[in-house]
Amino acid sequence: MNIRSKTNSIKILLTGLIIAVTSGCNEDWLEPKPLSFYSPENTYNEASGLWAALVACERNMRHEYTGDGSPILTEHIFSEVAIEGTTDKSGPAQDMNLLITPDANLNSVNTNRIGWYWYEGYKGVKYANTVVSRIDEPQNYESEAERNHLLATAYFHRSLRYYRLTQQFGDIPLILEEITEPKLDFYSTERTVILKKMKEDLEWGEEWIPEVMDRGRVPKGALQHLLIKINLALGEFQDAIDVANRLIDGGQYALMTGRFGVDAADETKNVVWDLHRPENKSTVTNTESILLVMDRIDTDGSSGGIITMRNAVPFWGSNINTPAGNKGTSDVANRPIPQVEQIGRGIGRLRGTWYHQSMIWDDENDLRHAPGNWMNMTDLVYNNPGIEGEDEYYGKNLEFRNEDDVVLVVDTIRSWFSWPHYKLFVPDPKRTQPQGGNTDWYIFRLAESYLLRAEAKVWMGDLAGAAADINAVRTRAGAAPYDAGDINIGTVLDERARELYYEEPRKTELTRMARIFAMTGKTAYNGKSYSEADFSQNNFFYDRIMEVTDYYNKGVFTRHGDTYTLSPYHVLWPIPQNAINSNTKGHLNQNEGYYGSENNIPPLTDIEQEEG
Repeated sequence: MNIRSKTNSIKILLTGLIIAVTSGCNEDWLEPKPLSFYSPENTYNEASGLWAALVACERNMRHEYTGDGSPILTEHIFSEVAIEGTTDKSGPAQDMNLLITPDANLNSVNTNRIGWYWYEGYKGVKYANTVVSRIDEPQNYESEAERNHLLATAYFHRSLRYYRLTQQFGDIPLILEEITEPKLDFYSTERTVILKKMKEDLEWGEEWIPEVMDRGRVPKGALQHLLIKINLALGEFQDAIDVANRLIDGGQYALMTGRFGVDAADETKNVVWDLHRPENKSTVTNTESILLVMDRIDTDGSSGGIITMRNAVPFWGSNINTPAGNKGTSDVANRPIPQVEQIGRGIGRLRGTWYHQSMIWDDENDLRHAPGNWMNMTDLVYNNPGIEGEDEYYGKNLEFRNEDDVVLVVDTIRSWFSWPHYKLFVPDPKRTQPQGGNTDWYIFRLAESYLLRAEAKVWMGDLAGAAADINAVRTRAGAAPYDAGDINIGTVLDERARELYYEEPRKTELTRMARIFAMTGKTAYNGKSYSEADFSQNNFFYDRIMEVTDYYNKGVFTRHGDTYTLSPYHVLWPIPQNAINSNTKGHLNQNEGYYGSENNIPPLTDIEQEEG
């Protein structure tokens, strides 16, 4: 039977997509539960009510970065820049071949956050669609421009979620309207169909969003930045360059090249440090910030903090001995040597790879890898007060081996690696052992815009132009510029790794580039070419990770005995099985490599829609 005959429209409803968050066969979710005297009829009949709906989208963006085991960690460990470093238990995403399955626990700080991206992505779509569907209900718009600004902002939020979901999961359900009743007839839509619709919406919206907005809200530059990414994902490289030109050369934004902000008078610091101080991210003097999320201490809706130091700093407080054989370090607060206050209490959950720690750093003058900004384990000292006066190494810098060549670190995966202190250090006044407090955080900034334009130019064969854009970012950090002959997609990925660690959704962007290689058939710098026909079996995503990392499929195992494995099909994440099982009247395809994919049917390839 033809798929189109099954439904008059793409009836894809959020209720079914998020049913997994309800309990088993319990059907209480079908019963309306009024939570207040507010209702859509008296909330969304004013523009302010629709703007309030978009606040949920902004909060949704912030939650990707905040909290222990935040979702952004999963984006990093499915790439070449980091691995999951928790080594004392089974469950964390290390043995991907064993643990990443459709019915696994895909939404836990103790495993991974794949499921978070699925369910929260569709929540973001839901919030945006509420505005899209009800855009003409308010009667109090001051002008058509106000109405269209609101609609364009909703289009941005919806497009952002679909951009991420299509790169994470591939072909997925498409929802273009508010859902007002439970239905379970979802079908997968081909990803390029979704992206083309998002491109159309953003191109319309570019005219209506103002260039200047309050920090934390969506300005025109954010829409343009996202549109660049969507154009790249579609293989429309000249369009990507044209949008990037409007953004970068439009005069609204500029890279921060001089000292600014709270530590500007501190001569021991530099512009890279300044750029990532919490107080400096949203200041009007920061002309590099395009879109950020705001999280202030002791304000309504604030989170428990960014937790960057707990997540991504080594577990240095344990597992490290002195050459004399004594326990050398302590992360307890208020010690004579206040090391935990200076770098935070880490547990090594996100462990940078050797690629990120060492391989990409090709210029000793690069401020992003300079002393004071970048932290090596040998910068730390033995600070355990219990050995003061008894061990000559107290107060001295850590050592990896003793004179007999015995390794002094019990767990080298979790407790011994270097990290970007300038980015991960966030003051945390509410905890005696700092883990990373409340802070604003970049979603988009101009440095990435330059690197996106550079990438588009690489695809177009303009290596000199690509070098110029990469060099704008490199030279700001004090690194020497590249020549055109140095440039390929690997160069772009390396610069992104230097500049955007713990900011960019690395798996999303690496999968996007892998898909472009498959779409275009272009030969990669590794000499290989790829196709969409066997994308889940042979792709640049997998080859890149195998090329530059030293963990997956190389026999490396944790203290608990789990081995690091990865396969080409992990280029796409599994659709959560609960979403498939609950979709009783439709059909959601599973990605190849995961069980259930043998039941796939062709995805929808056109849109029948009713737009308000």
